[in-house]
Amino acid sequence: MIENHNHSHLWPGVPLALGAAVLFGASAPLSKILLGAADPWLLAGILYLGAGLGLALVHWGRPVLGLASVEAPLQRPDMPWLAAVIVFGGMLGPLFLMLGLSQTSAASGSLLLNLEGLATMAIAWIVFRENVDRRLLLGAAAILAGAVLLSWTGQGLQLDTGGLFIAAACLCWGIDNNLTRKLSSADPVQIAMIKGLVAGTTNFAMALALGAQLPGLPIIAGGAVVGFLGIGVSLVMFMLGLRHLGTARTGAYFSLAPFIGAVLALLLFRDGLTVKLVAAGLLMGLGLWLHLSERHDHLHDHEVLEHDHAHIHDDHHQHAHDEPVSEPHSHVHRHEPLRHKHPHYPDLHHRHGH
Repeated sequence: MIENHNHSHLWPGVPLALGAAVLFGASAPLSKILLGAADPWLLAGILYLGAGLGLALVHWGRPVLGLASVEAPLQRPDMPWLAAVIVFGGMLGPLFLMLGLSQTSAASGSLLLNLEGLATMAIAWIVFRENVDRRLLLGAAAILAGAVLLSWTGQGLQLDTGGLFIAAACLCWGIDNNLTRKLSSADPVQIAMIKGLVAGTTNFAMALALGAQLPGLPIIAGGAVVGFLGIGVSLVMFMLGLRHLGTARTGAYFSLAPFIGAVLALLLFRDGLTVKLVAAGLLMGLGLWLHLSERHDHLHDHEVLEHDHAHIHDDHHQHAHDEPVSEPHSHVHRHEPLRHKHPHYPDLHHRHGH
């Protein structure tokens, strides 16, 4: 069967990935306000717990609100991937970051945190063989160069023990982002909820055990709200972006977060507009344009595939139901062999390398 398509390949993946970057980027300056009154490690626990508890209310409140769950629930084969995501992204990543920040300068730490985007894209392209071309590489390089420029304070990079810990944290988050793609067909609210609750409880308990003092209730409440939006909702949008764009492209759009944080800090703290911020914005804007104007379009074959995820009856989902269903809906369905041509990203249905 051969078909030709003409739908927008940018929607909804690109807005979801950019939305995740906006929320996560905004959480940095907002967390900075809270850091004056809370231990950094304890605040990390509060942020993740806020994400987990907020998403738990959303997850378990769906029946109360009369909302049907259209997403595919986690299955037993998903559990090893979920465990790995929690260990790498929710536990080892924050632990290495805290160890690193305590042993290196803030300037060096900020620069090194850009390695997360690099690790995410490198693992996606080298290990998971996502398709990449020169335009995409140039766009990713421009976005990352903008992020590096933004976090450079004029001081040299210190590759001390603290720096190595931060690099290890970024590697953990790069692994986390790629493994999360294995779960991207399942319910992102459920996954982000579990990750937030486990990681939040672990970080919170460890910080208290090491002598951190509980801040006042307004600080805890503020941290929980920032965590719900900046980590919880952001992670849900990131996972939905993975479903449509693949890991490398979602990671590239997400690398815009530091710029968004810097612009918000400009508004919140009345920081002056600097040449560095403008130059970083231009580099990131160039990278964004290169990615948005990318067109991966060729005749390709789909092999037989059986999986479960939320979908509508689009070009890739042509199957009948015994009873009427709402759109979108979720159930185990089978894709028959198909050959067609249309612009696409390495999403759930296009996992081939070129």
